Amino acid sequence: MEVNDKIADFALQDDQEKTVRLKDFSGKPVVLFFYPKADTPGCTIEACGFRDVFKKIEGAGAVVLGISRDTPKAQKKFKEKYGLPYTLLADVDEKVCKQFGVLKEKNMYGKKVMGIERTTFLIGPDRKLLKIFPKVKPEGHAEEVLAALKQGGL
Repeated sequence: MEVNDKIADFALQDDQEKTVRLKDFSGKPVVLFFYPKADTPGCTIEACGFRDVFKKIEGAGAVVLGISRDTPKAQKKFKEKYGLPYTLLADVDEKVCKQFGVLKEKNMYGKKVMGIERTTFLIGPDRKLLKIFPKVKPEGHAEEVLAALKQGGL
């Protein structure tokens, strides 16, 4: 997946077990952030970062969507625990993770496992990919995305 690619529509269950499609947000920029696991330290820092700048991202006209392989129930619990004001999507079967190429081999306690590499995609109102943030560091990432949104003049 590269900048300027048109993103194919997808459908996932959200934290309320409702089906959400990318095309539901046509006409608005979308901040799509993939994170490894709900309610883990790095993911909590990243998710809360987006929570803390959410009003500014919303003010820029954009939508925030978080995706992990957690179940809708786990996403709901994570969302409620930290007061996350945006939608969390459950990619239990890894279909969207594979579409965006975020599943990578990771080393967990000496064992090689496939996991989500923390990555954010900035998608334009026309569903064209504007920017990719690979190998995201959770601290300060939401501000970095906000700056890119403002810079892009969306």
